[in-house]
Amino acid sequence: MDWKPRRETLPSDVHAALGLARGERVLAFGRAVDGVWLIGTDRSLYIGADDFVEIPWERVEHATWSSDDSALVVEEVADFGETHPRHVVRLDDPRRLLQLVRERVTASILLTRNVPIAGTKGLQIVTRRSPLRTGDIEFSFWLGDGLDPSDEAVLDARRRGLEQARVDLGL
Repeated sequence: MDWKPRRETLPSDVHAALGLARGERVLAFGRAVDGVWLIGTDRSLYIGADDFVEIPWERVEHATWSSDDSALVVEEVADFGETHPRHVVRLDDPRRLLQLVRERVTASILLTRNVPIAGTKGLQIVTRRSPLRTGDIEFSFWLGDGLDPSDEAVLDARRRGLEQARVDLGL
């Protein structure tokens, strides 16, 4: 007798509350111990219970799994020098969702460059686009510890990095 694992489906009321775009598909999901849902589609990551925060994959700066806390930590892209919005969601079984997050975020990254500033300090420029290869190309920056975003050397490194990234991408 063949046995195949049953594929879980997202409850219809949760699916309806997402307000997905036409053709957008749910690929993986998980429910946190506090009732919050994490839902990954081909376009975005959704976090919420009744109201959902939509984070397009190209707007996910970092996503890490803390096995000590059984939590997925998602940091969003922020404007230059601003604090990155952060979401922490504790999950019992994150396997499919973690795999999807890794794949989608990686697929959104076109180019990553480190730009030195002084000694071992520097900033990182990351160029992203939707994993569906639609929409604009976006640039984000990650400052090294202790760097001031208003410092002239940091602003100069940002300009140089952005210029080089545009050249590298043929823009």
